[in-house]
Amino acid sequence: MDIQSKIFVAGSRGLVGSALVRTLQAQGYENLLLRSSRELDLRNQAAVDEFFAAEKPEYIFLAAAKVGGIQANNTYRADFLYENLMIEANIIHSAYRHGAEKLLFLGSSCIYPKLCPQPMKEEYLLTGFLEPTNEPYAIAKIAGLKLCENYCRQYGVNFISAMPTNLYGLNDNFDLANSH
Repeated sequence: MDIQSKIFVAGSRGLVGSALVRTLQAQGYENLLLRSSRELDLRNQAAVDEFFAAEKPEYIFLAAAKVGGIQANNTYRADFLYENLMIEANIIHSAYRHGAEKLLFLGSSCIYPKLCPQPMKEEYLLTGFLEPTNEPYAIAKIAGLKLCENYCRQYGVNFISAMPTNLYGLNDNFDLANSH
């Protein structure tokens, strides 16, 4: 990425996205495309595609997600699955359609089996049952990883995934009912 590259940070107001924005700004990147969920509903395919058509981001950091703790994940299981699938599919497909140079999808370590051998290795993915309390969220994150993998394979794009471990920091949500 050069300093003038158009960079879209999806989820720029969240824990990970805001850290990415601070880091990019500290390194001198000025052409950041930042939208709040009120400004751009990432679950809306037409809105996402219109944004990509108009702005033509070259690099995408996909840090946007519906997140929550055990209680929220258990209570709103369908919402966690559906909304995260929509966010991921819309951004990944629009990045492909509009010729993005590179996309980084940020997943979650919850994609690994509940009883995963330690230390975790990439090859342990899909080798056992997921943690039931956040299974829908994990399934959506697995789908995002597989979308990137298969868009690369089929279309030759440079879409990669990273699975951060448990995170905390600035802009984290510490609400007792909904925190992650």
